[in-house]
Amino acid sequence: MKKLVLIDGNSIAYRAFFALPLLNNDKGVYTNAVYGFTTMLLKIIEEEKPTHMLVAFDAGKTTFRHKTFDEYKGGRQKTPPELSEQFPLVREMLDAFNISRFEVENYEADDIIGTLAKDASEKEYEVKVYSGDKDLLQLVSDKVTVILTKKGITNVEAYDEALISEKYGITPKQIIDMKGLMGDSSDNIPGVPGVGEKTALKLLKEFGSVEHVLDSIDQVSGKKMKEKLEQNREQAIMSKELATIYLEVPFETELDDLSFGDYDKQKVVAIMKELEFTSLVTKFDTEGAKAQELDEITYEVLETIEKRHLSDEAALIVEVLSENYHQANIEGFAIVNEKGRFFIQTDHALNSKDFVDWLKDESTKIAVFDAKRAVVALGWKGILLNGVTFDLQMASYLLDPSLSSHEISDVAKRKDKGQVQEDEVIYGKGAKQKVPEQEKVAEHLVRKADALYQLKPVLEKELKDNSQEELFRELEMPLSIILGRMETTGVKVDKEQLENMGTDLEGRLRDLEQKIHELAGGTFNINSPKQLGEVLFEKLELPPIKKTKTGYSTSADVLEKLAKDHEIVEYILHYRQLGKLNSTYIEGLLKVTKEETNKIHTRYNQALTQTGRLSSTDPNLQNIPIRLEEGRKIRKAFIPSEPGWKMVAADYSQIELRVLAHISGDEKLIEAFQTDMDIHTKTAMDVFHVNKEEVTSNMRRSAKAVNFGIVYGISDFGLSQSLGITRKEAAQFIERYLASYPKVKEYMDNIIEDAREKGYVSTLLQRRRYLPDLTSRNFNKRSFAERTAMNTPIQGTAADIIKKAMVEMSSKLEEENLKSRMLLQVHDELIFEVPVEEMETMMKLVPEVMEQAVKLDVPLKADVSFGETWYDAK
Repeated sequence: MKKLVLIDGNSIAYRAFFALPLLNNDKGVYTNAVYGFTTMLLKIIEEEKPTHMLVAFDAGKTTFRHKTFDEYKGGRQKTPPELSEQFPLVREMLDAFNISRFEVENYEADDIIGTLAKDASEKEYEVKVYSGDKDLLQLVSDKVTVILTKKGITNVEAYDEALISEKYGITPKQIIDMKGLMGDSSDNIPGVPGVGEKTALKLLKEFGSVEHVLDSIDQVSGKKMKEKLEQNREQAIMSKELATIYLEVPFETELDDLSFGDYDKQKVVAIMKELEFTSLVTKFDTEGAKAQELDEITYEVLETIEKRHLSDEAALIVEVLSENYHQANIEGFAIVNEKGRFFIQTDHALNSKDFVDWLKDESTKIAVFDAKRAVVALGWKGILLNGVTFDLQMASYLLDPSLSSHEISDVAKRKDKGQVQEDEVIYGKGAKQKVPEQEKVAEHLVRKADALYQLKPVLEKELKDNSQEELFRELEMPLSIILGRMETTGVKVDKEQLENMGTDLEGRLRDLEQKIHELAGGTFNINSPKQLGEVLFEKLELPPIKKTKTGYSTSADVLEKLAKDHEIVEYILHYRQLGKLNSTYIEGLLKVTKEETNKIHTRYNQALTQTGRLSSTDPNLQNIPIRLEEGRKIRKAFIPSEPGWKMVAADYSQIELRVLAHISGDEKLIEAFQTDMDIHTKTAMDVFHVNKEEVTSNMRRSAKAVNFGIVYGISDFGLSQSLGITRKEAAQFIERYLASYPKVKEYMDNIIEDAREKGYVSTLLQRRRYLPDLTSRNFNKRSFAERTAMNTPIQGTAADIIKKAMVEMSSKLEEENLKSRMLLQVHDELIFEVPVEEMETMMKLVPEVMEQAVKLDVPLKADVSFGETWYDAK
């Protein structure tokens, strides 16, 4: 039998948005609604195995029902922009799945679903309707089942005729009559005042329909009820009309057009990767990349590499497959220069004095794919790579950071220079990855080097045309070598201290467990959501906020809402926080600590974020939780690698707000920073119109939230969530802020106009971010691009400043022949290890270099401190 699945797109997206915490990917795109929607989609496809499928959306705010009743749906709050921005992504995901979707002007999604459900059931299809809206229960028949979402996303309940009869004691068609009598506050359908669900059902069981109730008012018991019905006759009839799903929506789509079957898994996975839906990606057994037909390429395989094969300028491939290139195998080398194309097997290359001398020579001009990877991989073999002047990955990233890949194969395709297979075609991926025979590796590496050789002048010209040559040569290229050095140096960890912290946390977890069991009146597994849910919602009778497929939800957002209801909840939240600290950070750091040296060698991602910020992996040192004192204490385990040395930490103070003051030119902000005034107090004074002495801690907290919110393009919804106030109050607060700082408002308006003309925004150091959606007809895409246009120059400039400080600092350490080492960069903070005899010099030099890295209209300020450990240096 054919099966048609109809999905109420707006309802499921709304449900997903409010059921999940506000998520975003590293590009700042909000993704929680798309994630929830996609999860639901996969579940439906897997469980229903539909032959036909359609997702219906509302076309706009006005429908034919508004002609009947102006105030229809009038009480609804405006859709949060954080959700609006996700609808285009939901549609993009549906297109990737080859699922039909549409909307019809003047009608609601319910009407589209109703029309198709009627048509399909008449043609003997089995019909399943997915929504969160009970209005659709009126469509239930022997062929149509309506599946309603309950709490959360994937927890659903299927309504057939029997269940409606059991729950309500009426037929599906009488659902319309029930709405006519009781109304519906979510749609602003008035119904009969004073008639609730219970009364409506009682009347319907007795009289059958709204019309029969109104025709039989004399037989209705209760004088007041008779009066209400009499006075609201027309309103009850109108309410029934408003609640009735229209089953004759005009569209030309035939049921056969909605067939669902195969879809391009690679396309779906590509979107999931872009949105960082890692757990969903793993569910897909995607086929490997397809091999492409390539033209023949000639090259030499060298047994020995001599000076005659080398030249001052060349493209070099150092092939390292492992994502973690620290001490990874080098699978071979390829060189392309004016003398030819060459492949050299690793041992032959590293044992060639001519080749090693050429790598060390600072006067050569070597182009590589990823300078840091090459420098570090060779560095662990004791070989210096000094002549790198061009990094293809970095050049491609600077030219357009929004591209999802800067691999040689992808850049070669985009620029039509050289022919390169994707690495996955040659080596496979994941657990199946293996190195094939040398002939295949040799050709692959030579093709990479050949493409790199051809691409170098093309990308150099583009950088020059974009005025990005200086950013590339003076900032990112030297920084990649500095980061490589920092990674190789590593940071020493006191393993005993970490182990003791772990033991201490385990003890505290046991104490918390005992306390929780006491408050619960018995033992249970706190880490089991099922058992915890039973204790909280059945035994202790706390109000259940949402349910999951397996029972009650005990997620962090649910527990936070319950904290006021019972003291056990605070203990459970604390238990979880400490548990995560122990497993993710204490045990996690111990796992990645190098046995021989007790050092951690994190890897910095320099070509990842669209704002230019660095991120780190294995381990991610930028994510150590420092809001919790126990999290901050983890920094105690980071110590100098030399006896008697100290740790020095220097942190930029409010760098993004200082950049905002400079870029906007707002006199009040500039004056606040020039007079070294607390910016959040100053904002509170301006926004609340009070004197300094009258600023309360709550006022300052609100001012701080809006200060940082402005930098990140916060909306009234976002601010209301962070401050726990209504959206209306949040909107008023933002309005007052922009009125207090008119130049900030002017900057926001001007930057959007400027970006719309150019197609991109720039930082002070000419880092670009392209925003094609600024001219999109789609309001949601456009509004996200506008928010990005406002905050990227601020965040990107802040990222550029600390990078510039790192390059300057590295030069100073060399110039002054200092032994001190730069170890880490974490957000706006630099961490060094310093010998005692250099302490005085470094305590003066570090803030001096950081504060003079870039000249702004406001002073840059770096707070510097030192101690025995990273923790003590704060």
